[in-house]
Amino acid sequence: MCGGKTTREEPGETMIRVTSWEKIETENLSEQITRKMLNGENATVARITLKRGAVVPRHTHPSEQFSLILTGALKFIFDDREVHVGAGEMLFIPANVPHAAQALEDTDDLDIFAPRREDWIRKEDAYLRK
Repeated sequence: MCGGKTTREEPGETMIRVTSWEKIETENLSEQITRKMLNGENATVARITLKRGAVVPRHTHPSEQFSLILTGALKFIFDDREVHVGAGEMLFIPANVPHAAQALEDTDDLDIFAPRREDWIRKEDAYLRK
């Protein structure tokens, strides 16, 4: 899932790991977007911070996506509609659906992807890195 000093293993039959967001590396993707992420064998969980006005360009991926807005608000843009998602609300995006997003306010977003985001793991996410 992650290595080094960011996790501790708990005893038991399966590999259980405990960590906190404060211990996870922060990736500065742009001046307006940062990301922290954890990866299991089958899923990615990411905490993304976006400053008001930040834009995530149109993209698609083979993962289903759940986006839970912890604070702030995002506008998601799809081919046929726009959806505003505010604090405490969650959006589901099916796999392979093209979408973009814009931060309407300073936003703290928790995203869950399955299967995991191999492109992010390999740092092949140039659309986010500006």
